[in-house]
Amino acid sequence: MDVSVVVPLFNEEESLPELTAWIERVMNANAYTYEVILIDDGSKDNSWKVINQLQKANANIRGIKFRRNYGKSAGIYCGFEQAKGDVVITMDADLQDSPEEIPDLYRMIMVEKYDIVSGWKQKRYDPISKTLPSKLFNYTASKATGIKLHDFNCGLKAYRNVVVKSIEVYGEMHRYIPVLVKQAGYNRIGEKIVQHQARKYGYSKFGIERFVNGFLDLLSVIFMTKFGKKPMHFFGLLGSFSFILGFGILIYLSIEKIFFQQYQMTSRPLFFLGLLAVIFGTQLFLSGFLAELVTRSATDRNVYQIDELT
Repeated sequence: MDVSVVVPLFNEEESLPELTAWIERVMNANAYTYEVILIDDGSKDNSWKVINQLQKANANIRGIKFRRNYGKSAGIYCGFEQAKGDVVITMDADLQDSPEEIPDLYRMIMVEKYDIVSGWKQKRYDPISKTLPSKLFNYTASKATGIKLHDFNCGLKAYRNVVVKSIEVYGEMHRYIPVLVKQAGYNRIGEKIVQHQARKYGYSKFGIERFVNGFLDLLSVIFMTKFGKKPMHFFGLLGSFSFILGFGILIYLSIEKIFFQQYQMTSRPLFFLGLLAVIFGTQLFLSGFLAELVTRSATDRNVYQIDELT
């Protein structure tokens, strides 16, 4: 099979018939063998009923229905598990992602040999309340992760099949799939300017909380990428620095007290700063030690991605 199109959705009954018909036209025009996997993330409308109707009309359409709303990452993960195509393409169900981009994305994966190609909505039809924070978020994510992309959160992406089988998308990590891909050892990460269309039906299902969650998830993915298997290198380093700093302050104050006896140690704010630094450093070091024990006991501590074996 050439292409698997993975579409997570929530309350998108109006757009599904138009989206699947559009995908079908593009696939037939390019003679691709394909499947469309629609993941209903606990919709409250008639989305699942519409999916069943579309399945009866087109054998290339498959459906997955969640019992409740789990979030976009869960939908993408389950879609990746089921995908059979050589190229796996994700897109949103709201018609803001154009299926006309599929042939170019397919070519970049199969001909130019990219592991992942991320869409870049250079011209967006969203209010400034979304575009301005999005630009700040993407700039921060690019600098923090070292991956030069303009639009981490674009729903329109293409992957080699082996790539989607090698990553685990959880929580709200769909924003950082390129980082997960790089962490799995796939470094051919490309970007393509894609057409962005104004929303035709309904309204956005994401509120202002996505920016807060996005920042917290960025910290999580950076930590897991660099220190996931060696947490002591992070906590131990910070803890040791804090402990040495605090211990040095206390030694300094003790020397002044012993040799000069000009004041009580506990009367100086510096004493409490040193004491706090020692306690804080000890706690960090112990946190790193406990995290190291947990990591060494994990069942996947020696699970590695092997590309080839001869």
